[in-house]
This record gives sequence, C-alpha cells and structure tokens, in this order.
Amino acid sequence: MRTALSIAGSDSSGGAGVQADLKTMTMNGVFAMSAITALTAQNTTGVTGILEADPEFLKKQIDAVFEDIRPDAVKIGMVSSSGLIKTIAERLQHYKAENIVVDPVMVATSGSRLLEEDAVDTLKKELLPIATVITPNIPEAEILCGMEIHTEEDMVAAAKAIYEDLGCAVLLKGGHNINDANDLLYTKEEVSWFKGKRINNPNTHGTGCTLSSAIAANLAKGFDLKISVQRAKDYISRALADMLDLGAGSGPMNHAFDLKDEWKEEA
Repeated sequence: MRTALSIAGSDSSGGAGVQADLKTMTMNGVFAMSAITALTAQNTTGVTGILEADPEFLKKQIDAVFEDIRPDAVKIGMVSSSGLIKTIAERLQHYKAENIVVDPVMVATSGSRLLEEDAVDTLKKELLPIATVITPNIPEAEILCGMEIHTEEDMVAAAKAIYEDLGCAVLLKGGHNINDANDLLYTKEEVSWFKGKRINNPNTHGTGCTLSSAIAANLAKGFDLKISVQRAKDYISRALADMLDLGAGSGPMNHAFDLKDEWKEEA
C-alpha cells in the first residue's frame, strides 16, 4: 500500500486540516499519516484559538514517520510560523522526500488569518522551492506574486511569476469570482486549464486541504502531476455534490461519499 504524510494543523470540527487530509488520503487509497503543526479550536463559523506545536516536537513527529513508514508523498498545510516552516523544510530535505504538495494556507475559509506576517518570506525562501507543486487560491497567489489577479490572463501571469520566482509547479485555483471553478496548472513543460462546473454548495470548509491531499495521494500512487490534479478535482467535485449540510457556517463536504453502503448502515 502506498503511503502519504500530512503535515498540517488539526481542525477540531473535522472538516479541514489534518482530519480532512486523513479522510481524503484514505478514500483515495493510500495509508495516511500525520505530523501536527498546531491545534486549533475551530468550527464552521471560524477559528477561536490556535496552539502551535514546538518546532522540536514537530521534528520528532516527522522523524518518527520517515524512520519507520516512509511516505510516498507529503502534503503540507497550515504552518503558522517561521520556526515550524524551517523545521519542515530541513527535515524533508534531510530525508530526500518526494512528491511534496504545499497548500500555502494563509487565511481560513471563514476569513481568520492563519499565517504570521513574517512567516510569508520564510515560506517563499525555505519551503515552496522544494515543493513538487503548490496550490494557492487567488488571494494567496496575490500575496506570493505581489500582483492583483482579476482575469484568467492575470492568473497565467501570476502563475508564471510564481514559477519563475520559486521554481515549483503552480496549481492556481480559480473561483473567487474570476471564473467558473477553472484551475490553472503551470509547469516547466506546459500550461493546462482544468475546467470545472461550479457546484452550488455553500459548504466549502476544507476544500483546499482536501484538494491538495487528493493530489498528494495520487502522486503517491504513481500518477503524474497532471493526472493527479484531474483525479483530485473529480474527487472533490463528487464530495461537494453529495451536499452534506452540517454546522451553522460554511460546513464540511462529505469526504466519504463513496463509502460502501454496508459500512453506512445505521441501527
């Protein structure tokens, strides 16, 4: 069985973060493991508290995984400080990790800021250059490239600028009123558009975590980047289309939409 590691924050409400990553990786057929960067007190309406992990303890978590069950892919999500970012980058390079997917989480769906201001430079300098692919949304891409993005042409220009600056492939996620859920993959070889039909579901908590984890799972299974992105988009579309409705705010999607009926039976 192929394996994948999520290095991210915990979401106490289960819709995003490590919890979403583990569910997604499991449903995409790989053995999922985790190294937790922070505990969060959050639900569908927002984040009320963050308790960050100590960099030395995060190092021990990563070492524990790599020294026993080496991951075939690594997904990195919420990392809120420079110290943690440096620890992750150093350990991944030490172990020569492969198939690294970074979701540069800066702001939660609810609008809560999750990345300290000074950590952005550390992220760009230490971690993003070793990634196989990064998966920013429009606001995150604007921070990374320093330009405003209003059109699909702007998306191409921004992805190109980020690629040339950092040297990693860029999956720039559409939406945010620019297009109908179309994503742009910019690599050394080509520019690819992934057309998607916007699903009228207000419950989008954890979509970024889920997409990046699905990409990592498919890379772990040996698919190339372009196919991994397409498979991940197909998975997240079906999870959203299941129309799960939990919580008072932006609720989670149903990661287990394809679970066998016999395991879903209720008493």
